Amino acid sequence: MTQHKDLELFAKNIRIQVLKALGELGFGHLGGAMSAADVLGVLYGGVMNVDPKNPQWEDRDYFVMSKGHAGPALYAALALKGYFPVEQLLTINTNGTRLPSHPDRNSTTGVDMSTGSLGQGVSAAVGMALGGKLNHKDYRVYTVMGDGELDEGQVWEAAMTAAHFALDTVCAIVDDNGVQLDGPTCEVMNVAPLADKFRAFGWQVLSVDGHSLDALAEAFRQAAATRGRPTVLLARTVKGKGVSFMEGQPAWHGKAPNDQELAAALAELAEGGTL
Repeated sequence: MTQHKDLELFAKNIRIQVLKALGELGFGHLGGAMSAADVLGVLYGGVMNVDPKNPQWEDRDYFVMSKGHAGPALYAALALKGYFPVEQLLTINTNGTRLPSHPDRNSTTGVDMSTGSLGQGVSAAVGMALGGKLNHKDYRVYTVMGDGELDEGQVWEAAMTAAHFALDTVCAIVDDNGVQLDGPTCEVMNVAPLADKFRAFGWQVLSVDGHSLDALAEAFRQAAATRGRPTVLLARTVKGKGVSFMEGQPAWHGKAPNDQELAAALAELAEGGTL
């Protein structure tokens, strides 16, 4: 596992690159990208068995960004990992880009699954894991879902399937930031109690601070050691994490910073901010 300070820097740089890219673009889904940065930092910073020099290596671990609107955070992680130049992040969602607004496996090196329509990513992850099991492969499959995404019935069909086939190589992470497009998730559609629901579907449930790098690393270790059932991490996170005036604010779900806000956000991150 990469040293803690390196993971912290990796996660911080994901946030910085997301801010710069969406600030340049002028629009985009910022809040949910920021809340997922620590999860991505730990996964790509040390947990996942991947090789940027051989992105199509069939025995690699796989990742599905089911909450596809957080694609900019995935792109930042991939660029920082070495899949493509960091400078390319400034082309997100522009004409001719290889980095569309939502992940596209046919456009972007390192993206394992095209996503965008919420609820479908976990099904893809389950299919990847089932394929691996049938082919006697031991790679792991990780997928990040939004808490608002759990409103979708397809999520629960996939959860049932993963448990039925004892897919212990599946590790789902719920980015539980409590806010979706239209407001607090508990008001839009209350999906609590999540832990009880996933346990009822046959999953191992690990509740974790989604911004604690050490807690995340330990949870991923426990997930990898589990046999006979899939694992879900209920990661308690904060929308817009890392920039104080963005944290927990529904308005930042689909908003990019203006020049003044960008400067203030980058300055806060440079000082250590709330990370």
